[in-house]
Amino acid sequence: MTLAASHGFLSPTGVEIAFLLVGLATFGAALVTVTTRQLVHAALWLVVTLGGLAVEYLLLTAEFIAWVQVLIYVGSVVVLLLFGLMLTKAPIGRSPDADSGNRWAALTVALAAAATLVWVVVDAFRTTWIDLDGPAEGSTKATGESLFQNWVLPFEALSVLLLAALVGAIVLSRKARADADEADRARPNAGKADTDQADKEGAR
Repeated sequence: MTLAASHGFLSPTGVEIAFLLVGLATFGAALVTVTTRQLVHAALWLVVTLGGLAVEYLLLTAEFIAWVQVLIYVGSVVVLLLFGLMLTKAPIGRSPDADSGNRWAALTVALAAAATLVWVVVDAFRTTWIDLDGPAEGSTKATGESLFQNWVLPFEALSVLLLAALVGAIVLSRKARADADEADRARPNAGKADTDQADKEGAR
């Protein structure tokens, strides 16, 4: 990174304009992802959102991070999400029960998180610019050295968090399945009791 010398916000380059346009498109896709009531459409718009982030990484000369974004998130996480929707027989059309009713609380939290993130990034990189004509800053070697020298603890903490989320999802799914099986077992007994009661009334 180099200090901003003769470059300013009033003379953007083509890469900066492309970065802004792709960012706006990614932001729009993210809004559609969290506002649509069709689960399959939400998953597909998530693909567009994550793909837009990969393009942003490419524009910032972080090729390694961009391809990791495509391979892991677009190629694995979204595919896993789609398989989950298919295996759980999720409705294809609009789902009226897909809204929890906490939109204002969610919007408040999202705006607060976005403001905090913007403030942190601006404060940390206020006077620095990425030299797009110089050597790539996001190469595999540079990313590996930065990750495993300076960010080992956050990396391991994130892996533990993902593991806890996976275990929690398994526990919740097994509990829901157990409740459904119990309801299915109780349903024939209830139907049999109703039939016996009807037979008694008919005999009277």
